[in-house]
Amino acid sequence: MRGLDIFSGIGGSSAGARDAGVDMIAAIDMCPLATETYRANFPTTHVVTSRLEAIDVNRLRRRIGAIDILLASPECTNHSCAKGAAPRDEASRATAMYVVKYARIFKPRWLVLENVVHMRPWSRYDDLKRMLEELGYNIAEQVLDASDFGVAQSRKRLFIVGDRTRRPKLVGAKRPGRRRTVASVLDPVGRWGTTRLLRRTRAKATLERARRGFTALGRSVGFLLVYYGSDGAGGWQPLDRPLRTITTIDRFALIQPGRTGPEMRMLQVPELRRAMGFAETFSLPVGTRRDRVRLLGNGVCPPVMKKVVEALTAD
Repeated sequence: MRGLDIFSGIGGSSAGARDAGVDMIAAIDMCPLATETYRANFPTTHVVTSRLEAIDVNRLRRRIGAIDILLASPECTNHSCAKGAAPRDEASRATAMYVVKYARIFKPRWLVLENVVHMRPWSRYDDLKRMLEELGYNIAEQVLDASDFGVAQSRKRLFIVGDRTRRPKLVGAKRPGRRRTVASVLDPVGRWGTTRLLRRTRAKATLERARRGFTALGRSVGFLLVYYGSDGAGGWQPLDRPLRTITTIDRFALIQPGRTGPEMRMLQVPELRRAMGFAETFSLPVGTRRDRVRLLGNGVCPPVMKKVVEALTAD
């Protein structure tokens, strides 16, 4: 199977599809850091750094040939609840309509569109599905949580799948079982530097969140603080459950007991990469630490996409 990934980011969808047997022929993203990272992990793929509206799709079709599956993860910020009450950018939302254009020209048998669950209330959501159906696709959708697929993170995402030949096959129901935990992605104690939690300069809100964790667990057990934004669970979480959804900002701090009192450090890029379900061999060779956190937060968990593609292309 030959695949094209638009809005590819660093290649989370492509990594999952590759694990499902797809040869990723080409990928497109407008972020240079994302496409440079993609090239490092997919050295034989034709990677284009460009806005989709600037691409001659027919010329690209002649350049890379036919494809069997189209993957797309359109801009999600202006659908996401993470944006709060801020005004939505309709042009950003409308990037999802490029899926229709690429499907019309490439005519792949299958397509997968991934986005945040909050895409559903978008005013053009039904139009998007209707236009894909007019191209001959049988359309189905489902919401999947990455923690159900061996990923140490609770991350719910919407998957719209299409098949031009038959009704799309969806991922089967996940059987109840133990989920991977935050503890499973942490590096050994001492691998990263720490600071004292109880400092005069520490924000009161941070100390209050830590206090809630201490009250629940005591001071001999590590836990995570959750920074930035409202948090209905008290601003902390234990280490024996999946990590909360990784975003594009550095928002998780590990609190651990130390010789002179509680110590604190932020989760590091290798730990966040594991919590996204990327393989240890997946490289993040460019950008600052902040850049790499953002690239991961914008990504797709490869194990989930692997299951989606396997189900869709079965038989």
